[in-house]
Order: sequence, then structure tokens, then C-alpha cells
Amino acid sequence: MTPGVRLSPEGERLTREYERRDREIPPGLYSMLDDGALFLVQHRDRDVLRALRSVGWTSLKSARILDVGCGKGDWLVDFVRWGADPSGLSGIDISESRIGMARKRICSHPGDGGMGAELRVGEATSLEWKDETFDIVVLGTVMSSILDPSVRSEVAAEIRRVVRPGGIVLWYDFFVNNPWNRNVRGMGRSEIGRLFPDFEIRLRRSTLAPPLARKVARLSWLAAEGLAALKFLDTHYVGTLRKVATKSG
Repeated sequence: MTPGVRLSPEGERLTREYERRDREIPPGLYSMLDDGALFLVQHRDRDVLRALRSVGWTSLKSARILDVGCGKGDWLVDFVRWGADPSGLSGIDISESRIGMARKRICSHPGDGGMGAELRVGEATSLEWKDETFDIVVLGTVMSSILDPSVRSEVAAEIRRVVRPGGIVLWYDFFVNNPWNRNVRGMGRSEIGRLFPDFEIRLRRSTLAPPLARKVARLSWLAAEGLAALKFLDTHYVGTLRKVATKSG
């Protein structure tokens, strides 16, 4: 559990599930020294950057970015690598230990004269940022982990609130259910549209089914590329949800 933070029943369930995953994940499964993991990350990064370019983002230096469910800071580290200024980054996660790890990875060291990312412990049903604060809100495999429909709706409402008009939600998540993991639920287009009404939704299929991608890429990178090109074995959507700016007057 997260010390000092009062969690909802769904938050407590998520915390237990993340702790279970941390215990049971095989060593090296997500290591970039493994061809399977490297293949998946490189394809995801390519698709994410294409999605950002498609809505006009050619530089991230001045962007204000929030990662909801930031965990250990993987997405935030990626954004720094892609050119974002750490002082423009924010993140929230229900796990104090994960936030602690994220701070070590992306926040400035005391006395270095720089400013690091703003990271907070809490649930995304109550984001402690002002209305229309962010240019980009990252939702990376977050909504599929929330099983309570009412909590999912509350999180979406908070995200809609903190995105500026014309800003985007960067979406990357499963659209299929995982038959081996009942703690995730695939997010179809209709559900995404319900959660983000009046947003301009641009999604494309992405990510060759991870168990298959890992096995094939370790044997033949070329064969994995061929399967990925077919798209019908993909398991995720990647893209942007743009908050439509309302006309005044």
C-alpha cells in the first residue's frame, strides 16, 4: 500500500496488482538488451512520434506534459529524450515508491541550478493542477488497468479538465482483452469516445502482440517486422485525442 495516501477501493486494488506484477515479472523481460523488448519499444516509439507529428508537434521543448499513472517515469524519461524540458513535465502515480524511483531518474539533483519534473503521489480521480494546464496528457496503458467504470469516468473527466483547448491526450493502450490477465480490460473506440466526448480522436493499430513479438524478434528481427506490417496481430491503439477549442462569442 501507499503510506500516507488514502486510496479508493479501486486504487487499493491497483496498488496490489502493481505490486504483484513487480514481484512476478521475469528478470530482463523489459530490458533493452533483449531483442524482444527492444523490438516492442522501438515500434511503440516510432508510432507515438508519428502520432505527435500528425497533430503538429515538431518540437517538445516548450510543451507542458502530464503523465497520468507515470509509475517509475518511463514515459517522462522518453519525453526528455525526445526534446522536452524536464521543468515542463509532471506526473502522478498512486505508488509512493514508484514516484520515488521516477524522481531519481528525471528530477534535477539539488544544487545543480536546474528544475526537475513535478511528480505527485495520488489518484488520477483528483488531479491537483489547474484547469487547462497541459498541452499533452499521456495515457500509456492506464485506462485498461482501471476496472471500475465509475473510476474510469472520473479519471477521464479530470484529464479533460486539465488539457488546454487544442491540447491532446496521447493515447497508447490495449484494445483487446488479455485472456491470461483478468486485471486489464481492452479499450475499444466506442469506449474511448464515450470517455472523451467532443475530442477529435485519431487512433491507429499498433504493437504486434507482445508475447508473439518477443519470441519472434529473438529468433528473427526480419520475421517480426513482417508480422508487424500485417497489422491484424496488433493489440494496441496509439494516437491522439485533441480537445476541440470552443469558439467564443
